[in-house]
Amino acid sequence: MQVLTGVLNGNLTVISLDRISFGYDGRATLEGVEVTIPAGSFHFLTGPSGAGKTTLLKLIHLEHRPHKGSIALFGENIAPSDAAQRTRLRRRIGVVFQDFRLIDHMSVADNIALPLRLQGKPMATHREDVTELVEWVGLTERADALPRTLSAGEKQRAAIARAVITSPELIIADEPTGNIDAEMGMRILRLLVELNRLGKTVLVATHDLGLIRAAKSLVQARTLRLSERRLLLAASEL
Repeated sequence: MQVLTGVLNGNLTVISLDRISFGYDGRATLEGVEVTIPAGSFHFLTGPSGAGKTTLLKLIHLEHRPHKGSIALFGENIAPSDAAQRTRLRRRIGVVFQDFRLIDHMSVADNIALPLRLQGKPMATHREDVTELVEWVGLTERADALPRTLSAGEKQRAAIARAVITSPELIIADEPTGNIDAEMGMRILRLLVELNRLGKTVLVATHDLGLIRAAKSLVQARTLRLSERRLLLAASEL
């Protein structure tokens, strides 16, 4: 499926954080965070609740600006005052939220197509992409359903399809299995692994160490752990 493929360039650094610090209300959440994530890689981000996983993802997605340090995405240093650059780079990122964030009055298919509409792309030329993505996540029979009639697992699969409809190069998933059962969690994991095999760079925040262990048989992934405001490479036994 063309919409799912991405250019895999192992020489490209997709994410580079250089001594990032950030906090709320004068209280430090992250301090001196450094990491480099290459194109085509699969990373888990873990740590206890409140460690700053969601905050770090928002920094990477350019929703927050670091108080100290610098961020580079896709080889470009982020200029704090360049709103056009931030908008352009965010279009190269697909985000999967834990709470789904589907629009209640829109069907599954329309929710998936929403990023295309927001970018002003003609729907007539993208209907096939939407149909193929609906099928890819196993929601063909639910394409016209409203979110309130979906199970949590169905909502999350719709959210994944929406995240990739614009063919982004980087996929960020924030606790994508946090609201679903273990069996559906594995199904979500397999979709993310498939995206990685198709050339996408994938970063998954999760507190579920069982999910990380299960991923070992599916993908070569590295695990990053937030602890005491710092980011560390987790021990191999994870």
